[in-house]
Amino acid sequence: MTETITVRSPYDNEVIGQIPAMTADDVDRAVATAKHALHANPLPLWKRAEILDRAAARLTERREEFARIIAREAAKPIKTARVEAERAVGTFQFAAAEARTLSGEMIPLDAIPSGEGKLGFTLRVPIGVVGAIAPFNFPLNLVVHKVGPAIAAGCPVVLKPASQTPFSSLALASMLVDECGLPPEYLQVVTGGGGTVGNALVDHPDVALITFTGSPEVGWSIRARAPRKRVGLELGNNAPCIIEPDGDWAAAAAKIKVAGFSHAGQSCISTQRVFVHSSIAEDFTAALVAHVETLVVGDPMDEATDVSALISTSERDRVAEWVAEAADQGAHVATGGSLAGDGVLRPTVITGATHEMKVCALEVFGPVVAVQTYDDLDDALAMANDTRYGLQAAIFTRDISKALKAVRTLDFGGVLVNEVPTWRADQQPYGGLRDSGNTREGPAFSIKEMTEIRMVILG
Repeated sequence: MTETITVRSPYDNEVIGQIPAMTADDVDRAVATAKHALHANPLPLWKRAEILDRAAARLTERREEFARIIAREAAKPIKTARVEAERAVGTFQFAAAEARTLSGEMIPLDAIPSGEGKLGFTLRVPIGVVGAIAPFNFPLNLVVHKVGPAIAAGCPVVLKPASQTPFSSLALASMLVDECGLPPEYLQVVTGGGGTVGNALVDHPDVALITFTGSPEVGWSIRARAPRKRVGLELGNNAPCIIEPDGDWAAAAAKIKVAGFSHAGQSCISTQRVFVHSSIAEDFTAALVAHVETLVVGDPMDEATDVSALISTSERDRVAEWVAEAADQGAHVATGGSLAGDGVLRPTVITGATHEMKVCALEVFGPVVAVQTYDDLDDALAMANDTRYGLQAAIFTRDISKALKAVRTLDFGGVLVNEVPTWRADQQPYGGLRDSGNTREGPAFSIKEMTEIRMVILG
């Protein structure tokens, strides 16, 4: 009899359901099925686009249902979960558009004498079976960011969702197969632990590409484990936001109220490090604290809730320990840092933070924003760059020369001006440097990673 994993709500520990604890043999069967489908039942471009169009339409109709699944399994506040479901619709739409325009290019062979009379062009062909390993924090949209482009590229997918949040993936797979026309062998969900199912997927010789979103430690270990595979990593960050005295610091404070605390800060681009010019630091901090103290903490299914539980009590306790450690090292907890009556960690603002504190040096992945001050923009840019991560960064300024200096200096995959680093469009080339990863997501960019170039020469 297959063993099972019990999935519980991160908020109240109630049992949501059970999933199979699959094995390496299950992964082997899924990969074999996917590989056979790629050769026996290839999907033409028009069919891929049609499936993706239907997926966008059906998800639009069912987005409230999916939002409620997300809210229960991830403790994401229901109003935030609705935003994720809506974004996933757009991700499918962008993937569908790319499926309709996926093509190679002409190669001018007669540019050399020996090529005269020959015709050369390239095709974009599916790379093979895609192994997708998804995170818990966006259990629908980040899965669609892997599955949508794979369908557009013509690749079958073996998907391992996070064990804490498997039901969004299971519901998505059911919808795609039962309602959108995707052949079942093109999307198989394998549930289980990273050490069993995850490693089996990474190690399997018939998996051509691994797409992983998660922690740098796990991501880079996957990269080292699979040196001959194409491995796309979207990893962590400790997103910096610089606020110049000529910038709209009041707007920045209002935006960080959401950007630092949405889904309890469990986003790779959650605003974490805020560098504020000393001349406005007092006013900005007062405004930020006032905003944060209006956030409603509690049950993710409550329409009023802004911030709910972290994914596990162990993660909650780790973040609380980092906050306490920062206070012991001389920082000031301006608000939060304690547990609400239901055990949820309150949104926390730390002032007087320094670079060596864990809340600044590492990725908190919790509802914590650390404020530091500076006097010179060059110092702020240097502090922002002094990190092992490099996903997205931001600056608030009305001075175009300062903005352009920041764009040229901040060593990140994305730099935003007069917007928080937490802002993302699903069609953009999204990804980072150093410990933040090695790829760019967004359907147009992921599809290219999931295809190979085949050179064709007609003599």
